[in-house]
Amino acid sequence: MEGVCGKPPIRPNPADASQPARGAAIRLRRYLPPVASLAAILAPLWLLEGFHLFQLTVAVIMALAVLGLNIVTGYSGQISLGHGAFFAIGAYVTAALMSHAGWSFWATLPPSAALCGIVGYGVGLPALRLGGLYLALVTFSLAVAVPQLLKHRSLEAWTGGVQGLFLSKPEPPPWLPLDPDQHMYLLAVLVAGCCFWLTSNLVCSRIGLALMAIRDHPVAAEASGMDIAALKTRAFAVSAMITGVAGALSAVTIEYVAPDSFGLPLSITLFVGMVVGGVASVLGPVFGGLFVLFVPSIAESISRATPGVVYGVILIVFLVGMPDGIAGLIRRAAQRIGWSAEDRTT
Repeated sequence: MEGVCGKPPIRPNPADASQPARGAAIRLRRYLPPVASLAAILAPLWLLEGFHLFQLTVAVIMALAVLGLNIVTGYSGQISLGHGAFFAIGAYVTAALMSHAGWSFWATLPPSAALCGIVGYGVGLPALRLGGLYLALVTFSLAVAVPQLLKHRSLEAWTGGVQGLFLSKPEPPPWLPLDPDQHMYLLAVLVAGCCFWLTSNLVCSRIGLALMAIRDHPVAAEASGMDIAALKTRAFAVSAMITGVAGALSAVTIEYVAPDSFGLPLSITLFVGMVVGGVASVLGPVFGGLFVLFVPSIAESISRATPGVVYGVILIVFLVGMPDGIAGLIRRAAQRIGWSAEDRTT
Protein backbone atom coordinates (compact mmCIF):
# COMPACT_ATOMS: atom_id res chain seq x y z
CA MET A 1 0.00 0.00 0.00
CA GLU A 2 2.89 2.31 0.69
CA GLY A 3 3.88 2.22 -2.93
CA VAL A 4 0.37 3.17 -4.04
CA CYS A 5 -0.50 5.82 -1.42
CA GLY A 6 2.79 7.13 -0.17
CA LYS A 7 4.87 7.56 -3.32
CA PRO A 8 4.27 9.44 -6.58
CA PRO A 9 3.79 7.35 -9.71
CA ILE A 10 7.06 6.22 -11.26
CA ARG A 11 7.31 7.18 -14.92
CA PRO A 12 9.01 4.75 -17.27
CA ASN A 13 12.35 5.76 -18.71
CA PRO A 14 11.84 6.95 -22.31
CA ALA A 15 14.77 4.83 -23.42
CA ASP A 16 13.15 1.75 -21.93
CA ALA A 17 9.69 2.64 -23.23
CA SER A 18 11.06 2.74 -26.74
CA GLN A 19 11.63 -0.95 -26.57
CA PRO A 20 8.44 -2.72 -27.73
CA ALA A 21 8.76 -5.59 -25.26
CA ARG A 22 9.16 -3.26 -22.31
CA GLY A 23 6.24 -1.09 -23.40
CA ALA A 24 4.00 -4.13 -23.87
CA ALA A 25 4.90 -5.39 -20.39
CA ILE A 26 4.05 -2.03 -18.85
CA ARG A 27 0.67 -1.92 -20.62
CA LEU A 28 -0.07 -5.49 -19.58
CA ARG A 29 0.67 -4.77 -15.94
CA ARG A 30 -1.46 -1.64 -16.09
CA TYR A 31 -4.59 -3.00 -17.74
CA LEU A 32 -4.63 -6.71 -16.89
CA PRO A 33 -5.71 -6.40 -13.21
CA PRO A 34 -8.80 -4.21 -13.82
CA VAL A 35 -9.87 -6.23 -16.88
CA ALA A 36 -9.45 -9.53 -15.01
CA SER A 37 -11.32 -8.13 -12.00
CA LEU A 38 -14.24 -6.98 -14.16
CA ALA A 39 -14.41 -10.36 -15.87
CA ALA A 40 -14.37 -12.18 -12.52
CA ILE A 41 -17.18 -9.95 -11.24
CA LEU A 42 -19.47 -10.36 -14.26
CA ALA A 43 -18.81 -14.05 -14.97
CA PRO A 44 -21.11 -15.36 -12.17
CA LEU A 45 -24.09 -13.72 -13.87
CA TRP A 46 -23.87 -16.39 -16.58
CA LEU A 47 -21.97 -19.18 -14.84
CA LEU A 48 -24.03 -19.39 -11.64
CA GLU A 49 -27.73 -19.43 -10.93
CA GLY A 50 -30.18 -19.95 -8.11
CA PHE A 51 -28.72 -20.83 -4.74
CA HIS A 52 -25.08 -20.59 -5.82
CA LEU A 53 -25.55 -17.03 -7.07
CA PHE A 54 -27.39 -16.22 -3.85
CA GLN A 55 -24.41 -17.51 -1.84
CA LEU A 56 -22.00 -15.37 -3.81
CA THR A 57 -24.23 -12.33 -3.27
CA VAL A 58 -24.13 -12.93 0.48
CA ALA A 59 -20.33 -13.29 0.27
CA VAL A 60 -20.13 -9.86 -1.38
CA ILE A 61 -22.27 -8.41 1.41
CA MET A 62 -20.11 -10.01 4.09
CA ALA A 63 -17.01 -8.60 2.37
CA LEU A 64 -18.56 -5.13 2.58
CA ALA A 65 -19.29 -5.60 6.30
CA VAL A 66 -15.72 -6.78 6.91
CA LEU A 67 -14.48 -3.70 5.05
CA GLY A 68 -16.30 -1.50 7.55
CA LEU A 69 -14.71 -3.30 10.48
CA ASN A 70 -11.29 -3.07 8.82
CA ILE A 71 -11.44 0.74 8.85
CA VAL A 72 -11.74 0.76 12.64
CA THR A 73 -9.40 -2.08 13.53
CA GLY A 74 -7.03 -2.24 10.60
CA TYR A 75 -6.47 1.43 9.92
CA SER A 76 -7.19 3.21 13.21
CA GLY A 77 -6.11 0.43 15.58
CA GLN A 78 -9.32 0.21 17.62
CA ILE A 79 -10.62 -3.24 18.56
CA SER A 80 -14.32 -3.68 17.87
CA LEU A 81 -16.30 -6.79 18.72
CA GLY A 82 -19.70 -5.26 18.06
CA HIS A 83 -20.00 -4.49 14.37
CA GLY A 84 -22.78 -7.04 14.10
CA ALA A 85 -24.91 -4.43 15.89
CA PHE A 86 -24.39 -1.89 13.08
CA PHE A 87 -25.15 -4.63 10.57
CA ALA A 88 -28.45 -5.24 12.42
CA ILE A 89 -29.36 -1.55 12.59
CA GLY A 90 -28.82 -1.09 8.87
CA ALA A 91 -30.87 -4.19 8.09
CA TYR A 92 -33.77 -3.19 10.35
CA VAL A 93 -33.96 0.41 9.14
CA THR A 94 -34.27 -0.83 5.56
CA ALA A 95 -36.72 -3.58 6.52
CA ALA A 96 -38.93 -1.25 8.57
CA LEU A 97 -39.04 1.49 5.92
CA MET A 98 -39.80 -1.00 3.14
CA SER A 99 -42.40 -2.95 5.12
CA HIS A 100 -44.23 -0.17 6.97
CA ALA A 101 -43.61 2.94 4.87
CA GLY A 102 -43.48 1.38 1.41
CA TRP A 103 -40.10 2.88 0.55
CA SER A 104 -37.97 1.51 -2.26
CA PHE A 105 -34.67 -0.12 -1.39
CA TRP A 106 -32.57 2.71 -2.84
CA ALA A 107 -34.47 5.26 -0.76
CA THR A 108 -33.72 3.35 2.45
CA LEU A 109 -29.94 3.32 1.98
CA PRO A 110 -29.27 6.94 3.08
CA PRO A 111 -31.34 6.67 6.32
CA SER A 112 -29.72 3.30 7.13
CA ALA A 113 -26.22 4.66 6.60
CA ALA A 114 -26.99 7.90 8.46
CA LEU A 115 -28.45 6.21 11.55
CA CYS A 116 -25.57 3.73 11.70
CA GLY A 117 -23.12 6.62 11.37
CA ILE A 118 -24.77 8.47 14.26
CA VAL A 119 -24.75 5.39 16.47
CA GLY A 120 -21.17 4.64 15.45
CA TYR A 121 -20.10 8.17 16.33
CA GLY A 122 -21.79 7.81 19.72
CA VAL A 123 -20.07 4.50 20.36
CA GLY A 124 -16.78 5.96 19.15
CA LEU A 125 -16.91 8.69 21.80
CA PRO A 126 -15.66 6.28 24.51
CA ALA A 127 -12.53 6.02 22.40
CA LEU A 128 -11.67 9.43 23.84
CA ARG A 129 -11.18 7.79 27.23
CA LEU A 130 -11.02 4.08 26.48
CA GLY A 131 -8.83 1.99 24.25
CA GLY A 132 -7.66 -1.52 23.61
CA LEU A 133 -9.52 -4.17 25.54
CA TYR A 134 -11.78 -1.64 27.30
CA LEU A 135 -13.15 -0.36 24.00
CA ALA A 136 -13.53 -3.96 22.86
CA LEU A 137 -15.76 -4.61 25.89
CA VAL A 138 -17.90 -1.54 25.07
CA THR A 139 -18.50 -2.80 21.54
CA PHE A 140 -19.01 -6.34 22.87
CA SER A 141 -21.83 -5.07 25.09
CA LEU A 142 -23.39 -3.33 22.09
CA ALA A 143 -23.41 -6.59 20.13
CA VAL A 144 -25.15 -8.34 23.04
CA ALA A 145 -27.67 -5.57 23.71
CA VAL A 146 -28.94 -4.68 20.21
CA PRO A 147 -30.64 -8.04 19.43
CA GLN A 148 -32.43 -7.85 22.77
CA LEU A 149 -33.56 -4.27 22.11
CA LEU A 150 -34.99 -5.32 18.76
CA LYS A 151 -37.29 -7.73 20.60
CA HIS A 152 -38.54 -5.13 23.07
CA ARG A 153 -42.25 -4.36 23.19
CA SER A 154 -41.77 -0.66 22.52
CA LEU A 155 -40.14 -1.44 19.14
CA GLU A 156 -42.16 -4.52 18.25
CA ALA A 157 -44.54 -2.59 16.00
CA TRP A 158 -41.60 -1.62 13.78
CA THR A 159 -39.26 -4.58 14.17
CA GLY A 160 -41.81 -7.40 14.24
CA GLY A 161 -40.43 -8.63 17.57
CA VAL A 162 -39.17 -12.19 17.72
CA GLN A 163 -40.90 -13.09 14.46
CA GLY A 164 -39.02 -10.44 12.48
CA LEU A 165 -40.04 -8.94 9.15
CA PHE A 166 -40.41 -10.40 5.67
CA LEU A 167 -39.31 -8.47 2.60
CA SER A 168 -39.26 -8.80 -1.17
CA LYS A 169 -36.25 -8.38 -3.41
CA PRO A 170 -36.31 -5.27 -5.59
CA GLU A 171 -37.49 -6.11 -9.07
CA PRO A 172 -35.04 -5.52 -11.93
CA PRO A 173 -35.89 -2.70 -14.35
CA PRO A 174 -37.82 -3.80 -17.45
CA TRP A 175 -34.92 -2.87 -19.71
CA LEU A 176 -32.48 -5.09 -17.79
CA PRO A 177 -32.66 -8.74 -18.95
CA LEU A 178 -31.89 -10.25 -15.55
CA ASP A 179 -33.86 -12.36 -13.09
CA PRO A 180 -34.23 -11.17 -9.45
CA ASP A 181 -31.22 -13.18 -8.22
CA GLN A 182 -28.95 -11.82 -10.95
CA HIS A 183 -30.25 -8.32 -10.33
CA MET A 184 -29.59 -8.62 -6.60
CA TYR A 185 -26.04 -9.82 -7.24
CA LEU A 186 -25.38 -6.93 -9.60
CA LEU A 187 -26.89 -4.48 -7.12
CA ALA A 188 -24.72 -5.83 -4.28
CA VAL A 189 -21.60 -5.66 -6.44
CA LEU A 190 -22.41 -2.10 -7.50
CA VAL A 191 -22.94 -0.83 -3.94
CA ALA A 192 -19.95 -2.76 -2.60
CA GLY A 193 -17.76 -1.55 -5.46
CA CYS A 194 -18.60 2.08 -4.67
CA CYS A 195 -17.83 1.55 -0.97
CA PHE A 196 -14.52 -0.19 -1.74
CA TRP A 197 -13.53 2.60 -4.12
CA LEU A 198 -14.37 5.30 -1.57
CA THR A 199 -12.51 3.42 1.16
CA SER A 200 -9.46 3.03 -1.07
CA ASN A 201 -9.43 6.77 -1.66
CA LEU A 202 -9.94 7.42 2.06
CA VAL A 203 -7.02 5.30 3.25
CA CYS A 204 -4.75 6.83 0.60
CA SER A 205 -5.72 10.37 1.61
CA ARG A 206 -4.24 12.53 4.35
CA ILE A 207 -6.96 11.31 6.72
CA GLY A 208 -6.09 7.69 6.08
CA LEU A 209 -2.39 8.32 6.59
CA ALA A 210 -3.23 10.18 9.81
CA LEU A 211 -5.28 7.21 11.05
CA MET A 212 -2.39 4.84 10.39
CA ALA A 213 -0.02 7.22 12.16
CA ILE A 214 -2.31 7.22 15.19
CA ARG A 215 -2.49 3.42 15.04
CA ASP A 216 1.28 2.95 14.87
CA HIS A 217 2.59 5.86 16.96
CA PRO A 218 -0.20 7.63 18.89
CA VAL A 219 2.16 9.74 21.01
CA ALA A 220 4.09 10.95 17.99
CA ALA A 221 0.85 11.63 16.12
CA GLU A 222 -0.49 13.72 18.99
CA ALA A 223 2.80 15.59 19.24
CA SER A 224 2.46 16.39 15.52
CA GLY A 225 -0.80 18.19 16.20
CA MET A 226 -3.28 15.54 15.06
CA ASP A 227 -6.72 15.58 16.68
CA ILE A 228 -6.72 11.94 17.74
CA ALA A 229 -10.17 12.03 19.34
CA ALA A 230 -11.89 13.51 16.29
CA LEU A 231 -10.17 11.15 13.87
CA LYS A 232 -11.03 8.05 15.90
CA THR A 233 -14.70 8.95 16.30
CA ARG A 234 -15.05 9.82 12.61
CA ALA A 235 -13.39 6.56 11.66
CA PHE A 236 -15.87 4.70 13.84
CA ALA A 237 -18.77 6.57 12.21
CA VAL A 238 -17.60 5.83 8.66
CA SER A 239 -16.99 2.20 9.61
CA ALA A 240 -20.49 1.88 11.06
CA MET A 241 -22.03 3.45 7.94
CA ILE A 242 -20.37 0.94 5.61
CA THR A 243 -21.37 -1.99 7.81
CA GLY A 244 -24.93 -0.62 8.01
CA VAL A 245 -25.14 -0.48 4.21
CA ALA A 246 -24.05 -4.13 4.17
CA GLY A 247 -26.85 -4.91 6.60
CA ALA A 248 -29.37 -3.16 4.36
CA LEU A 249 -28.22 -5.25 1.40
CA SER A 250 -28.47 -8.39 3.52
CA ALA A 251 -32.08 -7.64 4.46
CA VAL A 252 -33.32 -7.48 0.86
CA THR A 253 -31.10 -10.36 -0.30
CA ILE A 254 -32.28 -12.82 2.35
CA GLU A 255 -35.77 -11.23 2.33
CA TYR A 256 -36.07 -11.63 6.08
CA VAL A 257 -34.73 -10.05 9.27
CA ALA A 258 -34.98 -11.39 12.83
CA PRO A 259 -33.14 -10.35 16.02
CA ASP A 260 -31.51 -13.75 16.54
CA SER A 261 -29.78 -13.44 13.16
CA PHE A 262 -27.63 -10.57 14.45
CA GLY A 263 -26.24 -11.97 17.69
CA LEU A 264 -22.68 -12.00 18.94
CA PRO A 265 -21.59 -14.79 16.52
CA LEU A 266 -22.08 -12.36 13.63
CA SER A 267 -19.63 -9.87 15.15
CA ILE A 268 -17.10 -12.64 15.76
CA THR A 269 -17.57 -13.84 12.17
CA LEU A 270 -16.78 -10.38 10.83
CA PHE A 271 -13.68 -10.20 13.01
CA VAL A 272 -12.51 -13.59 11.72
CA GLY A 273 -13.08 -12.48 8.14
CA MET A 274 -11.00 -9.37 8.70
CA VAL A 275 -8.05 -11.28 10.19
CA VAL A 276 -8.09 -14.07 7.61
CA GLY A 277 -8.53 -11.71 4.67
CA GLY A 278 -5.85 -9.30 5.81
CA VAL A 279 -5.86 -6.50 8.38
CA ALA A 280 -5.28 -2.98 7.01
CA SER A 281 -5.92 -4.10 3.44
CA VAL A 282 -8.68 -2.90 1.12
CA LEU A 283 -8.47 -6.15 -0.86
CA GLY A 284 -8.45 -8.37 2.25
CA PRO A 285 -12.20 -8.09 3.06
CA VAL A 286 -13.02 -9.69 -0.31
CA PHE A 287 -11.22 -12.87 0.71
CA GLY A 288 -12.53 -12.57 4.26
CA GLY A 289 -16.13 -12.48 3.01
CA LEU A 290 -15.56 -15.58 0.89
CA PHE A 291 -13.89 -17.36 3.82
CA VAL A 292 -16.61 -16.75 6.42
CA LEU A 293 -19.37 -17.80 4.04
CA PHE A 294 -17.94 -20.87 2.31
CA VAL A 295 -15.46 -22.40 4.77
CA PRO A 296 -18.14 -23.33 7.39
CA SER A 297 -20.04 -25.16 4.64
CA ILE A 298 -16.86 -26.92 3.57
CA ALA A 299 -16.18 -27.91 7.17
CA GLU A 300 -19.69 -29.35 7.49
CA SER A 301 -19.29 -31.34 4.28
CA ILE A 302 -16.03 -32.82 5.62
CA SER A 303 -17.52 -33.84 8.96
CA ARG A 304 -21.18 -33.52 9.85
CA ALA A 305 -20.49 -34.75 13.38
CA THR A 306 -17.84 -32.18 14.30
CA PRO A 307 -17.95 -29.29 11.82
CA GLY A 308 -16.75 -26.86 14.47
CA VAL A 309 -13.55 -28.84 14.98
CA VAL A 310 -12.83 -28.93 11.25
CA TYR A 311 -13.54 -25.21 10.95
CA GLY A 312 -11.19 -24.50 13.86
CA VAL A 313 -8.41 -26.55 12.27
CA ILE A 314 -8.84 -24.77 8.93
CA LEU A 315 -8.76 -21.41 10.68
CA ILE A 316 -5.56 -22.28 12.57
CA VAL A 317 -3.91 -23.46 9.35
CA PHE A 318 -4.78 -20.15 7.68
CA LEU A 319 -3.49 -18.08 10.58
CA VAL A 320 -0.23 -20.04 10.86
CA GLY A 321 0.42 -20.19 7.13
CA MET A 322 -0.70 -16.62 6.39
CA PRO A 323 -0.12 -14.47 9.49
CA ASP A 324 -0.84 -11.27 7.54
CA GLY A 325 -3.90 -12.72 5.79
CA ILE A 326 -4.66 -13.86 2.27
CA ALA A 327 -4.10 -10.35 0.92
CA GLY A 328 -0.63 -10.33 2.49
CA LEU A 329 0.20 -13.64 0.83
CA ILE A 330 -0.89 -12.29 -2.56
CA ARG A 331 1.12 -9.13 -2.02
CA ARG A 332 4.28 -11.09 -1.23
CA ALA A 333 3.72 -13.34 -4.25
CA ALA A 334 3.25 -10.31 -6.49
CA GLN A 335 6.50 -8.80 -5.21
CA ARG A 336 8.36 -12.01 -5.97
CA ILE A 337 7.30 -11.99 -9.58
CA GLY A 338 8.05 -8.29 -9.87
CA TRP A 339 4.42 -7.12 -9.94
CA SER A 340 4.99 -4.42 -7.35
CA ALA A 341 2.79 -1.48 -6.46
CA GLU A 342 5.14 0.82 -8.35
CA ASP A 343 4.58 -1.21 -11.52
CA ARG A 344 0.84 -0.90 -11.19
CA THR A 345 1.00 2.87 -10.98
CA THR A 346 3.12 3.28 -14.10
